[in-house]
Amino acid sequence: MKTKHFLVSSLIIMGTAAVGGAQAADWTGYTYSSVSTTAAVKGMERISDRVEAEADDLSISLHLGKTLQIASSDITQSVGDGFIDFSADLFFSGNVPIARILNLPMLIENGDQWDKAYEAMIPYLEEGFAKQDVNFLGAYRYPQQVIFTSFEIDSLDDLENRKIRVTSPEQGAFVEAFGGSPITLSGSDVPTALERGVIDGVLTASAGGAKNWHEFLDYNYRLPVNYAYSAVIANNGAYESLSEADRETLATIVSEETANITEAFLVDEQAQKQSQAEAGMTIIEPSDEDIAKAQDALAPFWREWASDAGPEHEQALQDVLTALGK
Repeated sequence: MKTKHFLVSSLIIMGTAAVGGAQAADWTGYTYSSVSTTAAVKGMERISDRVEAEADDLSISLHLGKTLQIASSDITQSVGDGFIDFSADLFFSGNVPIARILNLPMLIENGDQWDKAYEAMIPYLEEGFAKQDVNFLGAYRYPQQVIFTSFEIDSLDDLENRKIRVTSPEQGAFVEAFGGSPITLSGSDVPTALERGVIDGVLTASAGGAKNWHEFLDYNYRLPVNYAYSAVIANNGAYESLSEADRETLATIVSEETANITEAFLVDEQAQKQSQAEAGMTIIEPSDEDIAKAQDALAPFWREWASDAGPEHEQALQDVLTALGK
């Protein structure tokens, strides 16, 4: 039995689905983002609205990040324990480590490769979340994480002896591979750290952190380091209590709207990239040689990471590599 190790506000409305869908289910939904204008939140709101209009016996009351007493790292467990019924979770890797394969640096180069790798990982994602009493419904991804710096950069060699803010151990391995020092900071601390020289750059997206920190970042080296993605999940008991028709309706809505969220992020990425260039940021496209150099340097890390994690991770990585033709 799982230990419920954190308290949740008594305002949370529990899902009330009855087996077989005989009683209407009013699910409590949650998203990690507290900003209602982001593509992710808008997409989750569309899911909620469409479920209300299209499902027979299901509705979702969506709560923004920080409006419930749930830490970002606890979202998956919160869904599994039934405190909430439905959520988008960007911070699931601690609960489902195998999902981090899709975050490995230099493994996935572009959107087409992402689609192939993601398809290969779906069975592992479903199984990994199921172990947490959670049903994996789908995912949306953010734009590529690339390199933004306050110093001039036009090759990987320029990272040597530089301090780069990262958001995961996998990104840290990338920075270390080229002689840099990875630094972990909260997003709110980044502007001051850049201004004071505590860090020399960040790994993020034009439509991500660079949207807020661009005034401190003069250069953008567009080497595709890795991707971040968010899982859309539901409590397994609540999901199984839905009628088959409502499960199919929910699956269709999530599939369509996660694709729309991903596309909206990509559109915003191009818009922000152009805006940042017009404001004076120097945009540098990486050479094929630098991309190959980065892949060669990080490939051993992929296999070492999977080997340390265990046989299932090794098999999942191999399935992804096969799908990518690597």
